[in-house]
Amino acid sequence: MTQTVDIDWFSAQITDASVKGITLTASTLIRDGQIAVGMQMPAVRELAELLGVSPATVSAAWSQLKKQKVLAGKGRSGVWVCGNTVMPRPIRFEKIGNYGDNIQADLAMASPDPALLPNLHAAMLAGIQSPQLNSYHREAISPQLLAAIKPRWPYPAESWLATDGGFDAMNVIVQTLLSPGDRVVLEDPTATRLLDMLDNIGAEILPLPCDEQGPIPSALAAHLHKSPAMFIYQPRTHSTTGHTVTQQRSAELARVLANSKTLIVEDDGIGDLSRWPVWSLGFHFPERVVHVHSFSKAYGPDLRLAVLSAPAELVKRIQAWRNFGVSWTSRILQDAVAWMLTDTTTQQQVAQAKTIYRERRQQLLNALLARGLALTDRDGLSLYIPVASEQYAMITLAARGIAAVPGERYSINAEQFIRVSTAMFPLQQLDSIADALVIASGREINLNPDL
Repeated sequence: MTQTVDIDWFSAQITDASVKGITLTASTLIRDGQIAVGMQMPAVRELAELLGVSPATVSAAWSQLKKQKVLAGKGRSGVWVCGNTVMPRPIRFEKIGNYGDNIQADLAMASPDPALLPNLHAAMLAGIQSPQLNSYHREAISPQLLAAIKPRWPYPAESWLATDGGFDAMNVIVQTLLSPGDRVVLEDPTATRLLDMLDNIGAEILPLPCDEQGPIPSALAAHLHKSPAMFIYQPRTHSTTGHTVTQQRSAELARVLANSKTLIVEDDGIGDLSRWPVWSLGFHFPERVVHVHSFSKAYGPDLRLAVLSAPAELVKRIQAWRNFGVSWTSRILQDAVAWMLTDTTTQQQVAQAKTIYRERRQQLLNALLARGLALTDRDGLSLYIPVASEQYAMITLAARGIAAVPGERYSINAEQFIRVSTAMFPLQQLDSIADALVIASGREINLNPDL
């Protein structure tokens, strides 16, 4: 569990309660190791009350340390120590999976089951036959991969770019198309690493609540009055909540966005494992939509492959930034994925995996329902479980040897919840895990023998 800095001890160390004084004291204690990396700093209002200053003074001190990459985070999830030197790091993402040695059921990482991924042997043989193999030509995407994806793309895009996975695509988009201080409308909750990326670039996040059909249009309309530079959302099978944007909701979002100039970024992270189609806003705004499709979860994480589409000028800008480093994504991997997208056996394997993932998720849903906890059957590799207290839920699960992820890793203002992976669910522990999850949610177990 995350340890919080003792507020009484910390306030006693501060001899100068100005912004400069609080900043200097905190940075010195962090640098000297008296406050460890990963610890949560005291709440702004509580510390301000102890020091006899306004909350704005403490917030300004935290902001200074965020700029120095010493602190990260904001809102309900609090502020965390992310480093004792000036070095950016994805603090939320690094916290996932660090649960010690007493874990009997690791339900934290919603990663694909290796046993359900396609065999890469034939695909890699196809990849090494790429006619562009060993060329230093910096092409955005191989002709073979482009030919394979164009018929299945959710809208007629102008230009495409292959990247080293979905999060690499999102990172280059953020690095290239945003500036420090830019406002970004972002689903709340969202992907942990997206929050880390936006914190690192210094963007101002405008959290956007969602319901069963996706981002709420009225809330988006309110944010658009602040002229955000970018709107980022997941168009299907949300990685945290499992909801999917319906065709009707997509049309409603399009009407809200019609009179804005905000850049729209669609992050399709689960890709071909989703059981729903993508209703892309690219149909309405091809001149300002960037669509990212990851192939990692369906075809293999070591393929490190995603494709983004965007107006040609934006792709050119992103490609220019990539020229500082790798310049292009491996043509072997691109053409291996291209082969898999047109191979009948591979597509059957992906369809079978999708079915098995749904069955595993349904088994846990049924077990929870039999104990009195009814959850909506959504989609994806995990369950979103509302809880009365995230802290209580995590302590309860840890005491039973179960690892999950608290909602604070994914959200700014969202309700209390935990995320539980169902991708490699240990069915032999189904009953004990279901019991623990119901207790962790803050409810009493109410067994129904008819379910």
